[in-house]
Amino acid sequence: MTDPPDYAGPFTIWVDGDGLPGAVREVVVRAAAARRLRVVIVANRYVEPPPTLFVEGVVVGAGPDVADTYIVEHAVAGDLVISDDVPLAARAVEVGADVLQFRGRLLDRQNVREALSIRNFGAELRDMGIETQGPSGWRPKDRQAFSNGLDKWVSRALARRRPTPAP
Repeated sequence: MTDPPDYAGPFTIWVDGDGLPGAVREVVVRAAAARRLRVVIVANRYVEPPPTLFVEGVVVGAGPDVADTYIVEHAVAGDLVISDDVPLAARAVEVGADVLQFRGRLLDRQNVREALSIRNFGAELRDMGIETQGPSGWRPKDRQAFSNGLDKWVSRALARRRPTPAP
């Protein structure tokens, strides 16, 4: 039996594995290994575990929002959720987590309601038969924006948890 990894911080990064772009997964796995971060990928199907002790996989049952519910029930204040699912983001923010979207946008208490309103408005338009334009395809600049957003969040989270040196 191996010893559990020595994580760099007391937070967990929860990843919504359903619909996760491979490039986002790759960035998260590399960051976890390089910075000793606890990452949990939650999906309703088996996902091949990456070759690092810092990333775990959780398979939940099939059904709508089962992975989302698992994440919200296990995330705590100070954690990060990675997902483009805005309703999940709103639920995660309610428990005190931040949410990083796949294109690098951070959702928190200040902006998640606005993002949810925009998402709901688009859904209402589609329900009325009005065609709306979805997001453009994922590009290399999106990968860079995500990577920068993840690095910025992790750096801030680790700095907040570092003990202040005694005078």
